[in-house]
Amino acid sequence: MKTIKEGNTSIYTYESEKVSKDLPVFYNEVMKLNRDLSILLLNSINKHLMQIALPLSGTGIRGLRFMRELKADKIQNISFNDNSPEAIKLIKDNFKLNNLKHKALRKKRLVYIENQDANLFLLNSTGFDYIDIDPFGPPTPFLDASIKRLAREGILAVTATDTSALSGTYPKACKRKYWATPNRNAIMHEIGLRILIRRVQLIGVSHQKALTPIFSYSKDHYMRVFFTCLKSKDECDNIIKQHDTFNDAGPLWTGQLWNHKLVKAMLKECEDKETKQFLTILEAESKIEQVGFYQLHSICKKEKLTIPNFTTLIEKIKKAGFKVARTHFSDKGIRSNISYEELVNLLN
Repeated sequence: MKTIKEGNTSIYTYESEKVSKDLPVFYNEVMKLNRDLSILLLNSINKHLMQIALPLSGTGIRGLRFMRELKADKIQNISFNDNSPEAIKLIKDNFKLNNLKHKALRKKRLVYIENQDANLFLLNSTGFDYIDIDPFGPPTPFLDASIKRLAREGILAVTATDTSALSGTYPKACKRKYWATPNRNAIMHEIGLRILIRRVQLIGVSHQKALTPIFSYSKDHYMRVFFTCLKSKDECDNIIKQHDTFNDAGPLWTGQLWNHKLVKAMLKECEDKETKQFLTILEAESKIEQVGFYQLHSICKKEKLTIPNFTTLIEKIKKAGFKVARTHFSDKGIRSNISYEELVNLLN
């Protein structure tokens, strides 16, 4: 065992050279940004006294950071759950490490620690305002129970780490798990993210819950989406209208990936330099309602053109009257409402 510190929280975790589902309980330091952004989002959104559920708690790092870093009026109660008895013991040890008395907090109905299958934990509950599904692999086995127990106007956070399926390396796996055809090209990560969104939304509409993405991104080995929930047949119909194919991929979500006001608020709230850089790109990108982006290196290679200076090109596109921003999906890409032909003309 070793002790690590993330944010304001210290935890015990198992020592290992790499993260593996074979570990009794694992901590993934690469997912720190994932947790940082969750805290920023919950601190930036207009929701208070939330009942929070973490069905796949692992070491408890996410929930412990929520307790330490979310604003005072954000949490009504928080439920930690894991199917592993080792994880439950570790969570309790990590409470002690952070000078938090889980038994006293439980008596006050502020904290619950459960040792159940994730789906049973959710279905045995009365519901939650915030549910975070962060599995090792696809989130699909947990979607139905999560959405059933998601409150009206609640928030559902979903992580997918099986990016090889969503990004087209294993298209058959994508069809089985996500009911859609992926792409294997320059924009494959955005396509995969939109496929994931539609899959979650389909479970939502089957329960008459319209799930709208408010913050989405693809990073490292995972994809992550936050949804708001409205119980409305009309809103469900509106969600389905925004499912379509794109460049032979899909069906997928063709609507917005972000709520721009929320991204702007998160950027304002952020103090960490690396996270701020990431959010700065997303804030600009979130202003543009466009499916897909242009991978400039691929275009220049195809059209036999010289790769331009990004800043100069962005200014030229703006002067031509179009919206444009860098994209977080690729450091060689731009998101814009300019047509391919007009872009090539500007590149010449």
